[in-house]
Amino acid sequence: DMIGRRRVLLGGIALFGVASAMCALAPGLPVLVAARALQGLGAAVMLSLGMALAAGGQQPRGTGRAMGLLGSMSAVGTALGLALGGLLLAGPGWRAVFAATLPAALLAFVLARRLPRDAPARPAAPFDVAGLLLLVATLLAFALACTGAGPATRGALLGASALAGILFVRAQARTRAPLVPLALLRDPVLASGFAMTALAMALMMATMLVGPFYLGRALGLSAGEVGATLAVGPLVAALAGVPAGRIVDRHGAHGAGAVGLAAMTLGAGLLALLPVRAGVAGWIAPLVVLTAGYALFQAANNTAVMDAAGDARRGVVAGLANLARQLGLIAGSALLGAVFAPGMRETAQDVAAAMHATFTVAALLPLLALGASWLGRPARR
Repeated sequence: DMIGRRRVLLGGIALFGVASAMCALAPGLPVLVAARALQGLGAAVMLSLGMALAAGGQQPRGTGRAMGLLGSMSAVGTALGLALGGLLLAGPGWRAVFAATLPAALLAFVLARRLPRDAPARPAAPFDVAGLLLLVATLLAFALACTGAGPATRGALLGASALAGILFVRAQARTRAPLVPLALLRDPVLASGFAMTALAMALMMATMLVGPFYLGRALGLSAGEVGATLAVGPLVAALAGVPAGRIVDRHGAHGAGAVGLAAMTLGAGLLALLPVRAGVAGWIAPLVVLTAGYALFQAANNTAVMDAAGDARRGVVAGLANLARQLGLIAGSALLGAVFAPGMRETAQDVAAAMHATFTVAALLPLLALGASWLGRPARR
């Protein structure tokens, strides 16, 4: 927002490419972990600014189509990554997985250079380093608390995260150029949009977490069959993204988002009731409903958030939306993983029972998101 989105996007793509090369050439685990951290930084830039640039280049009531297309491309990347990653692991090995991203990064860099140069959307100001450090501390402690820590350690980490979060909010209220202007979080459309994003991503984590175990252990599928079945979700999302965006532009973001959340609730509810005897087809049918609903919700919610952001704050709002997605994945993994864990080491019937319990809880998440949608309704179009 302060120095130009095209310029920062090019830097993020370059960082991602260099970090991918470092991963492929890493002599050991410490270098690989450090390179992965750099790769994550570059990916965060691409995810956030890709959305901001796509939204900023649209005519009125055209944001939905842009968000739908982004959703389709994300799903295509997910499907290709799963398939290509498996082939490369089985063949040349893990280094080839990272090397394979280099041509894609180079292509993205060349295409991004063709974007028109953009002026800063708001005046330059000193970067909020203190706010950044406090936000990192808040998120790092929260993430560590959600990834397998013992009860005492988890409690301490959550307490540290809460304390750092309070200090972050106070710091943002006092500085002249905050990293996250608190006015953004008081906007009902943006606040509800971020909350809905986190809740929806927590639900989608259930399909990624439970699917391999249910298909492999309860249904007895081979690894290849499990992979092919799991690819149905990204395929549906890829096909549904563009039509979903057109629906949003035609009928409005609020109504389309509510329909998407309702479909997600239905899909999760069907999975919670799914009998093992229904087999693979029984798993795929609710998954299609769930994933198509998510594609519609994602296009609608991103449209509402980007339209509410305004040009001057579009970069930071896209970054916050990406942050909400990651927090949803982390929290969903912890919450739903705890529900599913008792069935992971037992019989096929136990795995199926754990799957039912997990999706029973997961089905509540889009209902909570519908409540958040209602709170944000007055400002939605």
